[in-house]
Parts: sequence; C-alpha cells; structure tokens
Amino acid sequence: MLDDVKKTAEEKMHKSLEALKLDLKKVRTGRAHIGLLDHVMVEYYGSPVAVNEVANVTLGDMHTINVQPFEKDMVSVVEKAIRDCDLGLNPATNGNLIRVPMPMLTEERRRDLTKIVRTEGEGAKVAIRNIRRDANDSLKKLIKDKEISEDDERRAQDVVQKLTDKAVTDIDALLQAKEADLMSV
Repeated sequence: MLDDVKKTAEEKMHKSLEALKLDLKKVRTGRAHIGLLDHVMVEYYGSPVAVNEVANVTLGDMHTINVQPFEKDMVSVVEKAIRDCDLGLNPATNGNLIRVPMPMLTEERRRDLTKIVRTEGEGAKVAIRNIRRDANDSLKKLIKDKEISEDDERRAQDVVQKLTDKAVTDIDALLQAKEADLMSV
C-alpha cells in the first residue's frame, strides 16, 4: 500500500517533468531544430495530423528547417499550417520544398520568452505540489482505515517530500538551462 502511493506519486511527478520538457521544446530559440514543428497540425483528408506524418522534416542549416511533403497537393496546406501556428514563422515554398527560416530573436522577445518559460515552470511546480498533496491525502486515508501506523505514514510523507524536492530541483535546472539558451546570442 505504501509502496503503491510512493510509486504512483513518483510516476506522476516524472510525467509532469516530461510534459514540461515537451513544453519547453516548443519555446523556440534562435536555432532551428526539427522538434519545433512537432505540434503543428495539418488537415489531411479530413483529419488533423502532425506535419512530420505528412512530410519529411529535416534541418537545412543551423537557421533553416526544410519540410518536404510526401504529396505535391499538401505543399500549400503544410505551408499554411506552419504560417498559422503560434511560433511566428514565415515559410517560403520552392517547388515541393518548404523552407522555414528561424528569424533572429530580439532582446525584448528573448525576455518575453523567458517569462513564458518561467510561467511554464511554475505550472509544473504547482502540478508537483498537487501530486504531493494527493499522495499525503492517500496516506491519511490509510491511517484512518487503520491499514498503516502513524510512524509508517511519517516515513512515507518524508519520502514523498524528498520526491517533491527532487522534482522541483529538476524543474529549476530545466528552467535555468532553457533561460540560458534563450538569452545566449
């Protein structure tokens, strides 16, 4: 029972960290990387699909992503999807190839992106704290049902707190690395 509570809390905290990592990948820096377009969805025969499922996404150079749709009819649809996404990108089509240049970031835009990163980090910390609260509530319920002793509950709460502290430290490290990446020219 105690192990289940600890394991569940640890798994949920790990999932929260993974979700934060995915969110931070979407915040773009001045460099191009193909993961930037992972969340861009295009309409493909009536259903929304990711760009990388209808096109070959590669790096042209350090500041350019090349997107080559598998079907010629999809070129304009993919280009429009990339232009309409919230990343501020302006793709250019050259035959069947769509070039997506990464514009250089201004100092003001870098600061705005840093604020967005911090907000994402705070959201992740709140999620971690909610997981801790849920785990502690589960432990209190076990005590109420007389399935564990108070000493066991305290030890388990200490373990949950250590998991929480580790997750918050990991979040801070992720945020610090992303902010440094954003502020580097």
